Amino acid sequence: MHHSLHQFLFIPAEKTDRSRLWFWLLLSLAIASICPVIAMQKAFSSEFVVQDDARQHVFWMSRFADPGLFPGDLIADYFQSVAPWGYSTLYRAFAWLGIAPLLLHKCLPIVLYWITTVYAFGATLQLLPIPFAGFLTTLLLNQSLWMRDDIISATPVAFVYPLFFAFLYYLLKRSLWPCLGTIALQGLFYPQCVFIYSGVLLLQLLKWQSGNLRLSDNRRDYWFSGLGLAVAFLVMLPYALKSSAFGPVLSGAEARSMFTLSEMGWSAFFSDRPLEFWFCGKRSGMLPFEWCTANSVFTPEVDNLPPNPLRMFLLPHLWLALSLPFLLKFTRLPLVALVSRKVRVLPQMILVSVSLFFLAHALIFKLHLPNRYTEHSFRIVAALAAGLALTILLQGLFNSMTQRNEQPKNPVMLAITGIVAIGLLLYPVLLRFEDVSFPVIQYSTGRHPDLYAFLYQQPKDSVIASIDREINNLPSFAQRSILVGGRGFVLPYHLGYYQQISQRTIDLMRAQYSPKLTEVQQFIQTYGVDLWLLEARSFRLNYLETNPVFREFADTTAEIRPRVRRAALERMAESCTVFQNETFTVVDAVCVLGAE
Repeated sequence: MHHSLHQFLFIPAEKTDRSRLWFWLLLSLAIASICPVIAMQKAFSSEFVVQDDARQHVFWMSRFADPGLFPGDLIADYFQSVAPWGYSTLYRAFAWLGIAPLLLHKCLPIVLYWITTVYAFGATLQLLPIPFAGFLTTLLLNQSLWMRDDIISATPVAFVYPLFFAFLYYLLKRSLWPCLGTIALQGLFYPQCVFIYSGVLLLQLLKWQSGNLRLSDNRRDYWFSGLGLAVAFLVMLPYALKSSAFGPVLSGAEARSMFTLSEMGWSAFFSDRPLEFWFCGKRSGMLPFEWCTANSVFTPEVDNLPPNPLRMFLLPHLWLALSLPFLLKFTRLPLVALVSRKVRVLPQMILVSVSLFFLAHALIFKLHLPNRYTEHSFRIVAALAAGLALTILLQGLFNSMTQRNEQPKNPVMLAITGIVAIGLLLYPVLLRFEDVSFPVIQYSTGRHPDLYAFLYQQPKDSVIASIDREINNLPSFAQRSILVGGRGFVLPYHLGYYQQISQRTIDLMRAQYSPKLTEVQQFIQTYGVDLWLLEARSFRLNYLETNPVFREFADTTAEIRPRVRRAALERMAESCTVFQNETFTVVDAVCVLGAE
């Protein structure tokens, strides 16, 4: 029994029939489908469900099905301008086929998880040709990915993992044309990773021989890397030449003066705590954010536990990943000899990613956010290294449990195998999360279908003004333009956009609480507002304490606080209301404009 179990788990791929290879791959895909099925049940539990990040990155694509939507909409125009070409083209193609973008974003993740799993399985076998190792790697990888909401968002970042693992697989196999294709596709969907690919390709030209670092003497390496770098250059050239309609990228000096990029801001980047800034910052830190926090959707204004890199040691797959160099260097476990020399690609990825991380800090925001160059590659390396290490350790454990001239201790080995299997399956569920359970999905469910139905019936060029958090749902659920948005809509990286959207927010706050009707009317005329959405508590002082907009624009809040109970709009709401439910009132701005 020991022999058959050992053969089943650890026999190399070239010594087994394809049915066993397919068994482990299909089992990997089956387990990779569990969380997406859970997510899809949530996604289709109501007509009004949208993933949190998709509220910004997908809503504007409704224009593909109906070009009359969001006319002259600053927010829609901005997010359309920053969307990678391949990403928007994919959604456009499905819209042409009759599949609405908001429907596609709910169905796409399961396909991306399957593609990621297949290529991760294949890449693992290039490093250690044991199908069971491929299964363990994909299991650990999918658990890691579901601690964040990257793929489930179906935004550009969702394409990082399927394409990154495809690149690794074809690179390790030295399959030139498919590898060039993945480089091109990555540039069309998430271009930051192309810099990582380029660095890894350059390092393929270096070999470690006899204790010295030397250039490769294999001409094929130069052709492979040269063509890969050429494709990378061509796919990145349009980004270098493109000028944004929303002005230049934010400079470091400008960024340091902005509250929104401070520790308590919506787009928190800077921190006075070096450990947090360099290692655990959601945008500035080197480590994947969930490695540093028990809550992978940490928000500094509500979480009492600051990020801490020591929390990464709560994750068992990281312990396994860190053990791999030791196993390869200092042990003689049987499977160590089967690990390919290609495994050097893992430290190469780390070296390139960390170099780009510091370069992005030096050129602050010119290469976008530094964290984007390490968080994805670190997760990928950790999963691959952990899968290899766990396979090596389990096989060594099996060998050690059977001594010469003794009967195999089958019950003990089966028990150990069962404990490991259960532990691997359940440990993410047992981790401490502050307010988010595993898997992390982050779907936003609309709670006011009557409001969305009313707004959807309004003319397509209607503009809705509000500072309530519900405004973030209206572009997705009502398909109507909003004058301003909350967190996620007020991005600071292009001043031409940020200055407009933040000024609109300030003007809206002042107008909503102005005691002078003429100031309200002037605001309506200036911005072409058609409808004004008010929450039931909008004119109470405690509303200012609970709405994050007032923390983000603290100076304006201090200015309007004395006027909250004297607001002209509150008086006008009584005669100009066109919709009302238990929570919200919609005021007709045209009615307000005609009042005296």
